[in-house]
Amino acid sequence: MRDQPRFLPLGDSALTIEFGNKISPEINKKVNQAAALIQEKNINNIIEIVPTYCSLTIYYNPCHLTYNELIKHIESLDFSSVKTVNQKKNVVTIPVVYGGEFGPDLKYVEEYTKLPKNEIISIHSSCDYLVYMLGFLPGFPYLGGMNKKITVPRMAKPRLSVPAGSIGIGGEQTGIYPLQSPGGWQLIGRTPLKLFDINRDKPFLLKAGDYIRFKTITETQFRQYELD
Repeated sequence: MRDQPRFLPLGDSALTIEFGNKISPEINKKVNQAAALIQEKNINNIIEIVPTYCSLTIYYNPCHLTYNELIKHIESLDFSSVKTVNQKKNVVTIPVVYGGEFGPDLKYVEEYTKLPKNEIISIHSSCDYLVYMLGFLPGFPYLGGMNKKITVPRMAKPRLSVPAGSIGIGGEQTGIYPLQSPGGWQLIGRTPLKLFDINRDKPFLLKAGDYIRFKTITETQFRQYELD
């Protein structure tokens, strides 16, 4: 973790602030707390603040706010007050049907890891995963915390269409496809929840800094979620 954040221009309308150069929960927590601090400052002509693994990017309107003016605003903030203290976790429960038509690659994960289906499901659903950032697709969470016992390689040939809500494993990461899209992760289950819905007041179910917890449900319960 850097003692002082590093400022980097990103084109002519964005500023990136780096807090470190590795993936870690401590650095990511500082990123999200700094993003909240900047949001509270309510600086005019900032369009969007986007937190990532170890940095955040501020998009702004260069017609009304110059890069140097933005730097002055940011430097006036006391980043030393941003502490990586333990705070209450916001845990979002994600119901999942594992295997079958919902997780067609679970059998492959069994064969690759030499673990039985029930143990894979137990491992996958037994911890809280940190949402480091959203990206790739609207609402796609990049998660940290997966047990390496269920690490599997991505597909050699990605699917052209992955159903929305599909939960996959790609390397040492697990994630959830919020929308139907191409994808190359091994699919082990599916959730009926919509991670992104443009018609909701808050379109995104998750945000950076949240934690998610997978909960096993039956196919009948899945169908009931869809009706509710």
